[in-house]
Amino acid sequence: MTILHSTKIEGRVEAILVNSDKSDDSITTSRIEEVAAGFEGFAGERHSGLVAPSDVRYRKQYEKGTTIRNTCQISMLSVEDLRQIADNLQVDRIEPEWLGANLLVSGIPRFTEVPPSSRLIFTSGASLVVDNENEPCRYPADVVDKQFPGAGARFVAAARNLRGTVGWVEREGHIRIGDKIALHIPPQRIYDAEL
Repeated sequence: MTILHSTKIEGRVEAILVNSDKSDDSITTSRIEEVAAGFEGFAGERHSGLVAPSDVRYRKQYEKGTTIRNTCQISMLSVEDLRQIADNLQVDRIEPEWLGANLLVSGIPRFTEVPPSSRLIFTSGASLVVDNENEPCRYPADVVDKQFPGAGARFVAAARNLRGTVGWVEREGHIRIGDKIALHIPPQRIYDAEL
């Protein structure tokens, strides 16, 4: 069965963040006003690159460290999902910096559920492709725990299905705070191998 989406969805860029220290083990990012999005990712971001070594996300497909296409150049979160995580943890806020985000958006309902291969088209024409949901893990949990002792142990459960998405650059361009985002969702099919 194919479900077509014709609803026009628009969002907005609320923050742009990078971690430029490739030697730093910390996942935390810092805010900047604008960024050049190139085919390798966000300029200056430690996760940029056309290829990357496979990690735990690909443990069923490849031996750890196998060079593969980098589809996790950019980590994206929404204001609305962050608010829900904070509510789930019963804390006053969760900042995107603490979770290693590169892009904070608003206005896109249930952003973490945006399906793979969706495109986010920005004011400049720059385009990001959503690869997959970003699963919650212990690294941001450790940062959250430093801000709210005890909350880190509950982070993974509190952030499940709210941790945003990861993606890669399909069309180069500049992205700025305040830019509009047009979300383009491809037709969705329910795959059933038994049919």
